[in-house]
Amino acid sequence: MKRVTIKDLSKFLSLSTSTISRALLNDKNINPETQKRVVEAAEKLGYKPNSTALNLKYGKSKNIGLVVPEMITPFSSKVLRGIQNVLDPLGYRVIITQSDENPLIERENLKLLEEFNVDGIIINLCHESLNEEVYKKLIENDIPIVFFDRIPGKSLQASRVIVDDQIKASLVVEHLINTGRKRIAHIMGPLTIRNVTERANGYKRIVAKYNLTDPDLIVSTEGMTFEDGRKAVQKLLDKNIHFDSIFAFSDTLAIGAMNYLHEQNIKIPEEVAIASFSGTELATIVHPQLTTVQQPLEKMGEAAAQLILEKIKDISSSDQTIIMETELIYRASTAT
Repeated sequence: MKRVTIKDLSKFLSLSTSTISRALLNDKNINPETQKRVVEAAEKLGYKPNSTALNLKYGKSKNIGLVVPEMITPFSSKVLRGIQNVLDPLGYRVIITQSDENPLIERENLKLLEEFNVDGIIINLCHESLNEEVYKKLIENDIPIVFFDRIPGKSLQASRVIVDDQIKASLVVEHLINTGRKRIAHIMGPLTIRNVTERANGYKRIVAKYNLTDPDLIVSTEGMTFEDGRKAVQKLLDKNIHFDSIFAFSDTLAIGAMNYLHEQNIKIPEEVAIASFSGTELATIVHPQLTTVQQPLEKMGEAAAQLILEKIKDISSSDQTIIMETELIYRASTAT
């Protein structure tokens, strides 16, 4: 069925489109009888206002763009829930795009959101620096951006919501040492992600503190998938590098490593303990359950949404960095 437009109402009532528009917007200068005729005709013909067009008329689209690397794991969906907790009651809609860990796709997504006239963008980037000029251009064009979890280099001025990756990584590694582990492998993740370096620095600081440093125990991966974690631990075993524990950058990498260890009949945690960063149910649906740094993903989304609202209200407002509290959850994968 064809959507009824203002032009249809104009033809039906023999009134100008501008008069119809003003009547529907309760313009005080419109004759009350004329307004009554317009409202009754709109109801009779089934006219529904185009909220996007109306919002744009007043300078806002009421749309917020969300750019994430993936929607396969529960990570992004949990953050999205937090964003919607804040934005939905205010009448905002969230347009979700996925970069698939590809900076070129991320760039296209950002271009699309700009064309959609979004009021702001919340992004978990897939590469620390490749799209920095794109972010800068959007900000210069008065499109506010808030980064969460993975963030750009310090040279880019923008609000961000993060956790203290280095300190929490240090706590994980120290926990493994306290359970008697001395050969701790680190599955890093791609070096193009800033958090990877931060967590690696936390790992390096603690193994150096206990004089357990061995560069052969560090494996960088090309991606963040289960398969990447599987390949990382396979590489260590193929090189006959002895390890008694693993600290993985993410739960996906940790679970991939666990799967391969199971295939090789290597017992977890008796022979190899495993810990990672998480925040999703993935850590609890594997056997044994994963010891993880639990990130408050829903609250992270809420904080990002509040920051984007502040920027929408006043684009010149100060950039903020919010550091979320996390918790190290001890589970069976590191039990002694």
